[in-house]
Amino acid sequence: MIKKHLLTCSVMLVLVLISLLNIYGTTIDAKSAKPARSSNRTSKFIFVKSNAAAYNFADEALPVNDARVTFKLNKSLRRHAFKNVQSTLLHRKAEVLFPIIEPILKFYGIPDDFKYIPLVESGLQSGTSPKGASGLWQFMAGTARTYGLKVGHGVDERKNIRKSTIAACKYIRELYGEFNSWTLAAAAYNNGSVKLQRAINKQKEDNYFRMKLNRETGAYVYNIIAMKAIIEQPKEFGYKNYYNITQPTTLLAFN
Repeated sequence: MIKKHLLTCSVMLVLVLISLLNIYGTTIDAKSAKPARSSNRTSKFIFVKSNAAAYNFADEALPVNDARVTFKLNKSLRRHAFKNVQSTLLHRKAEVLFPIIEPILKFYGIPDDFKYIPLVESGLQSGTSPKGASGLWQFMAGTARTYGLKVGHGVDERKNIRKSTIAACKYIRELYGEFNSWTLAAAAYNNGSVKLQRAINKQKEDNYFRMKLNRETGAYVYNIIAMKAIIEQPKEFGYKNYYNITQPTTLLAFN
């Protein structure tokens, strides 16, 4: 009887030890296991509040309930968010240069949103592109001369902020007169009026947001809208330093 009792106790002890080992092992696995990735992760930043209706360019609305427009807008907003840019340099430069650019745009009757073109064209720098475009507004030499800028013989007024902005205003106003749309004027500023008009005639469509254009021009106005968003709402797009762009109280002398 004693031997049977000891045997029973031994078996029970072994079973208890096995149970404890299983529990311990399960605890270790639970701690070391990597959490499963959720396929429904939410982004840190909300780039499109509801749809394209939340944004506009020069008070010209984007088509609402258009998935392609929303996708392209979201792509541009994400591209210009701090997570990808990793710099507040554009905000600092805008703070210095916008007070010079804004009154000139106003004087020539150009919508304020066009001040974001230099950010898209040149990052508010005045270097020369591989194609030969130069200055904040990235004028080619021939176009610059057409609109009153001196280029050549050691002089390049494309790099003069005030004079190049005046030239840009004259050019943009002419483009608006041709297309009767500020959005199309901005697109033509990038692609040229001849190419844009050819695309309009071929597609029988004069709404920029519904047109099929080359990659650069097709994203151009979206990039301007994205720049506008990150300058006016920096915190929403990850920029911690909030810059107040001062509004000029008087117009500058342009002549």
